[in-house]
Amino acid sequence: QVQLVESGGGLVQPGGSLKLSCAAPEFILDYYAIGWFRQAPGKEREGVSCISSSDGSTYYPNSVKGRFSISRDNAKNTVYLQMNSLQPEDTAAYYCAADLMRRRCAESGITATDFAYWGQGTQVTVSS
Repeated sequence: QVQLVESGGGLVQPGGSLKLSCAAPEFILDYYAIGWFRQAPGKEREGVSCISSSDGSTYYPNSVKGRFSISRDNAKNTVYLQMNSLQPEDTAAYYCAADLMRRRCAESGITATDFAYWGQGTQVTVSS
């Protein structure tokens, strides 16, 4: 069973930073866009970043633009999410997944229903 594996979550104070990792099989990184999503209790899963397999282009919603940065290390088969200036509203479980519909991230945004191979998630808690 193919599954992506997230790591790097934890407890951080407001204004702090965390770097999440998403380990994936090589064929997934080669052929599918990879997205990061988050889900807080009682809320819908929200897409926070995407990186294309075709050209490395990226997508961020306004809620995280300028604070989050997605990158990819093909040698390590890993996608990263660098999160800076974290705020309590960023508290959520963070997941990575593959967009089986596209190699290039949709410019209009990413939708969880287009993604598969979800990992177990990693918890990010922003609190003083």
